[in-house]
Parts: sequence; C-alpha cells; structure tokens
Amino acid sequence: MLKVVAPLAFAVAVLWWMYRGFPWDELMQAVRSDMRWEWMWLSFPFGISAQAFRALRWRQVLAPMGLRPRLSTCLHAVFFSYFSSLVVPRSGEVLRCGVLHRYEGISFSRGVGSVVTERVVDMSMVALFSLATVLTQLPVFIRFLGETGLSLSGFLQGFTATGYLVTAVCLAFIVITGIVLFRRLDFFSKTREMVNDFMDGMLSVRRVQRPWLFILYSVGIWVSYYLHFYLAFFCFDFTAGVGALAAWVAFVVGCFAVLVPTPNGAGPWHFAVKTVLVLYGVGETDAALFVLIVHTLQTLLIVVLGLEAMAALAFTPPAANSRAETTQELTQ
Repeated sequence: MLKVVAPLAFAVAVLWWMYRGFPWDELMQAVRSDMRWEWMWLSFPFGISAQAFRALRWRQVLAPMGLRPRLSTCLHAVFFSYFSSLVVPRSGEVLRCGVLHRYEGISFSRGVGSVVTERVVDMSMVALFSLATVLTQLPVFIRFLGETGLSLSGFLQGFTATGYLVTAVCLAFIVITGIVLFRRLDFFSKTREMVNDFMDGMLSVRRVQRPWLFILYSVGIWVSYYLHFYLAFFCFDFTAGVGALAAWVAFVVGCFAVLVPTPNGAGPWHFAVKTVLVLYGVGETDAALFVLIVHTLQTLLIVVLGLEAMAALAFTPPAANSRAETTQELTQ
C-alpha cells in the first residue's frame, strides 16, 4: 500500500504547490477553443511507436538465448508495463517479465536480465545526448540550475524551505527505489540457476544478430519519444515558436525528472519542463498550462494502450509450462 500511496501523495503535493492559484478558466478555454487538436492526434502514433520499438528490441535481445516469444505478447507486455507503472512506479519492468513467463514460458530471471540490459543501453543513450545538449546549450542549463536552486555558487543561499523539502523527498524516493530493486535482485540470485539465467539475459545483447537493427530500434525509441513530445508544442500559439532545440532541452530535462518514482513522472516532470519553457521565453501561466495538458493527454494514451493489452492478454492462452506450474501450486 505504501508503494502506491507515497509516490501518488508526493506527485499530488508537487502539483498542488505548482498550481495553487492557477487560473483554471484559462485551462478550459485552451482545451475547448485555443488548442489545435490535430497536432496532439498527430503526436499519438509516435507515443505508440516508441513502445513498439521497445518491444521489437526486447524480442531481439531475447533471441540469442534461443527464445522466440510472439511479437504480440512482447508488445502487450510493454503496453501493460507502462500502464502498471502508473499505479506502482517502477513495477512495470518486473511485471512485463511476468507476462512473458506466463504467456511464452520464458524464464522470469532471464527476462529480468534482458530488461536490465535494455535499461543500461537506454541510460547510456540518455547520458550521451544529454552531454551533447548541455555542451550546446550551456547558458540555458546554467540558468536552469540557478532557477531551480541547484547552482553551485548559490546552492545553500538559493534554496527555499520548500526547495529543500522537494529535493530531499526526491532523493529519498530514488534511494528507496534502489533498495527495493537491490532486494529484488537479491531474491532472484538465491539459486545458481536463476543467477545464470539472469546473467545470460544481461549479456545477451553482445550476441544479438544484426547489431545495426538493435541500434535502429534504440534510436527509434528515443526519436519517437521526442516527436511525441515536440509535436505537442504546435498545439498552442505560445509554444509553437519555441523551436526544436528548445523542445529538445525540455525533453532531456524531463527524462531526468521522471527518474523520481511518481506515476509517469507526475509533479517533478511538470516542474522541470515548465522551468525550461520559462527560460526560453514562455509565460509562467502558459508553461504551466502546457505541461498539465500534454502530460495528462499522454498519460491517457498509456491508459488506453494498457487497457487494450489487458483485454488482449485475457484472450491469450498461457504457455504450457506456466499452466503446469499454476496447477502444481494449486495442488500443494
């Protein structure tokens, strides 16, 4: 229960702090008449393609171990993982391995190892294009650090009591998440077979066939994520002229903000992206309105895909060995 309530409460607290005194009539006006919905609809396919590329890459990582899960199962497992993380942050990675085990009979620990490998690749890519972004937009990042109270020169003086509290809670969530993941990995390593399966999953990326395709899938994931975010800028007059580079900076900062385990990054993502938009000349109210609408609609897309995955999996027969294990558990 704490895993559900604590992240949700923190997200609500940050959002309340950001939107206290917000002119909600402007939100309704923007949604009803000012927003160009065609751009939002155009962005949705890229939100879907990002998850589709992830499913394709995951299937490719599993192939060197002699595992050939159905693409539909991998795709629905990814859809379901994003959806479940809205309820319990960071639970999706474990649950999608459970889906693969139930419906394809693939070793759970091998699945976890392959997911860990994927995350290492993703974090490496984020680190690379973040470094490139910082180097090309250094003045903006210096201003961003100053605006958020993180500048090295004025760290202690610039932080308000609220800033200290938000930062402390964010760090606490990250530490707790790390401890939980460590304990899960410790649980997985209780037997030699599970350790071998886990390591096999992690190292499978070294043996992937057609490495160029693996790279293409990886690039496709992040290009899709970016376009899913950037095309939403054209929904409003006040963000349409911000520019692709400014949107990229906001995207990179948002990637780090979602590391705080709240539902789909709610709260920290709003705060970080809004701050970047303000630095690029978007008004405070307009920036707050943009992040609220975009995050809400993109989260609704995750919900729709998750519900579709649940419906599809309900009509998918489980793997034979998974049925046997379930029967054995019921008879014990």
